[in-house]
Amino acid sequence: MRYGEATVTVVDPRSYMTYQPFLPEAAAGNISPRHVVVPLRRVLPKAEVLTGRVTTIDQDRKVASIAPLVGEAYELPFDYLVVALGAVSRTFPIPGLAEQGIGMKGIEEAIGLRNHVLEQLDKADSTTDEEIRRKALTFVFVGGGFAGAETIGEVEDLARDAAKYYKNVSREDMRFILVDAADKILPEVGPKLGKYGKEHLEGRGVEVYLSTSMDSCVDGHVVLKNGLEVDSNTIVWTAGVKPNPVLSRYGLPLGPRGHVDCETTLQVKGTDYIWAAGDNAQVPDLVGRKAGNENAWCPPNAQHALRQARVLGDNVLSGMRGFPQKDYSHANKGAVAGLGLHKGVAMIVMGKMKIKLKGRLAWYMHRGYHGMAMPTWNRKIRVFADWTLGMFLKREVVSLGAIETPREEFYEAAKPAPVAAAPKEKTEAKAKEKTEEKAKAS
Repeated sequence: MRYGEATVTVVDPRSYMTYQPFLPEAAAGNISPRHVVVPLRRVLPKAEVLTGRVTTIDQDRKVASIAPLVGEAYELPFDYLVVALGAVSRTFPIPGLAEQGIGMKGIEEAIGLRNHVLEQLDKADSTTDEEIRRKALTFVFVGGGFAGAETIGEVEDLARDAAKYYKNVSREDMRFILVDAADKILPEVGPKLGKYGKEHLEGRGVEVYLSTSMDSCVDGHVVLKNGLEVDSNTIVWTAGVKPNPVLSRYGLPLGPRGHVDCETTLQVKGTDYIWAAGDNAQVPDLVGRKAGNENAWCPPNAQHALRQARVLGDNVLSGMRGFPQKDYSHANKGAVAGLGLHKGVAMIVMGKMKIKLKGRLAWYMHRGYHGMAMPTWNRKIRVFADWTLGMFLKREVVSLGAIETPREEFYEAAKPAPVAAAPKEKTEAKAKEKTEEKAKAS
């Protein structure tokens, strides 16, 4: 933009952007959690960054209601609006899920999962109660897509390495379970690589149950639809995503699954000043429709979101200056997935040819692609540095569970000591003495 042409305001409840494909590696300790996030104020120095939430949008007045972290809500006027809220975990009304489940959509959850898993090993190592040990060493993952398969692969690697430092815990004592309602895992890389991924995980001792789902997990008692029942302290939920539900408050046209309904130019249907992109947008897939699929939509993944962002930026400027809008069109380039250290699958699309890789080479493709896609050179260098150090140094297996309640120890030290109550007999004796003294005085 030209100098002084516009003011760009970014409203987000967090002051950073998370590169979600690296969450499994952050949970396993291969990448420092700080290197998976990008601070908005640092990478957007010319934008105004507000930490808060957009609660409502008045399209007639062109104002957005902002709820800041502290203080009262206020209105923010705009001329052009970009809606890019992303997605949240797709959940179902399963008894116990809200209380027991662990998601994998944010860096906080990845850190929490890592600390939680290592804490379970600590529990199992320090007790002789077989029931407590069994529950601590049983890990259940629900969802066999990229997030689920990658997370269980990385966490199994972490637990296997950590067990070497525990005298009373071995990998054979642990039980890893992967559950998916579909009849295959990793559908994004095709049936053959998905089958390889399943066989690979099973070869590492992971139990994979397909075409089934979880009925309940109250108090950690997991009941699957296929009849299997286990007790577990660790239930990781990665069964898909859905558009951010706050979209329903904005008065925007929504598709059948809750996405913002967009034109091929990424403009929201029925408007000429609102655009949307990423996981919360329903964008027609022009490549798929040219191939004969009239109902093709762009899938919610980083490959499309990154490319949609570039087209959206150009189209916003074109709208400001009165130029025609450009259609978004992108042919799938394939998909890569890591299943732990030195293990992965990859499908590379080159024209009409599909190259399928598995094992170490696919793992290199996975790291190379996502390493270069990581925003900013600062974070790219830090991520590659973490990987390089990991080649020569052993994996860290330190649990920092207290990070979730950092003030608890200080509170216990600082809270006032309770006043000791006088024994009943002592109190009665003192009362009797006072009565006798009064009688003598009278």
